[in-house]
Amino acid sequence: MTQFVVFAVVSVALIAVVRPIANRQRTRRPTLQSGVEALKGRQAVVLERVDGHGGRIKLAGEIWSARALDGDHAYEVGQQVDVVDIDGATAVVM
Repeated sequence: MTQFVVFAVVSVALIAVVRPIANRQRTRRPTLQSGVEALKGRQAVVLERVDGHGGRIKLAGEIWSARALDGDHAYEVGQQVDVVDIDGATAVVM
């Protein structure tokens, strides 16, 4: 009988200690960005002049259509730009 009581007390104590730690670890998962979310904020190189109407960039090893965030501004071939957003299959850059 003593063994059972000790087993029960130790089991309840371990659950009381381990459960809050496990819950904290479960809710603090690192955010893993994938798809277009992973491309936002990255740098790209202009392949064809990019302005408010369109152009082409090389982003993460792929060629993307792009347009400038500010329609009055244009980026020339070879310039580095930052990807602000992805609108469908078009990267919005500045």
